[in-house]
Amino acid sequence: MRIGIVGCGGRMGRMLMREVLDTPGATLSGGTMRPGNPDLGKDLGTLAGLEPAGIVSTGDVDALFAASDAVIDFTTPAGTAAHAALAGRHDTALVVGTTGLAPDQQAAIDAASKTAALVQAPNMSLGVNLLLALVEDVARTLGPDVWDIEIVEMHHRHKVDAPSGTALGLGRAAAAGRGVDLAAVSDRVRDGHTGAREAGHIGFATLRGGDVVGDHTVIFAAEGERIELTHKAGSRAIFARGAVRAAIWAGGKGPGLYSMRDVLGL
Repeated sequence: MRIGIVGCGGRMGRMLMREVLDTPGATLSGGTMRPGNPDLGKDLGTLAGLEPAGIVSTGDVDALFAASDAVIDFTTPAGTAAHAALAGRHDTALVVGTTGLAPDQQAAIDAASKTAALVQAPNMSLGVNLLLALVEDVARTLGPDVWDIEIVEMHHRHKVDAPSGTALGLGRAAAAGRGVDLAAVSDRVRDGHTGAREAGHIGFATLRGGDVVGDHTVIFAAEGERIELTHKAGSRAIFARGAVRAAIWAGGKGPGLYSMRDVLGL
């Protein structure tokens, strides 16, 4: 399975390359980074902190898609939209871990899935995807007339989007369990004299600081009792493992937009 990495010079990109190089049945087909990056032309194995791999980083994204069975993308919303178009053009599977996409950027992913296999998830870890399934089931069981739902997330100081893609995914799971549209019941900002909490709404709280990889808690609160479902990520390696697993899975699939729940059979 020939797997390429776009944005291979960043922390996540290097971790993804290590995971591909260490995975039986997977071959690192290449890695790209932006023009002007001082690591352009360097050996990908060396960049990943391993033995030389005999292949160097480039800025030619089109060539990477042409040479790969699947490409993994944890870059930027604008970059991911462009990469989706390349996936559709080359019929190359694309694994999307980028969050914070605007509607037009999501539309580019949707369009590419008509001609290629795309796996998109707000979080690639097994634990978080189990949490998504649990949240949907619990929300379906605990009615909005008694149980309030609040989602709290914390990430490192460098994260640029809020709430996190995973928090929004958990919100969508809770809304699906209750059969409602998240956009209609989402409370993302509370400041000043807000009045009483509206029944049935799903609240979000965002924390930023330090080097936190990702903590997420979904709170179901009622009179006299509270249920909290929590996942804490201690390393980005869990996202890399899930992404490579998704790339291998997507290699044999026809066009479509898939999720990690499809990959994991949940």
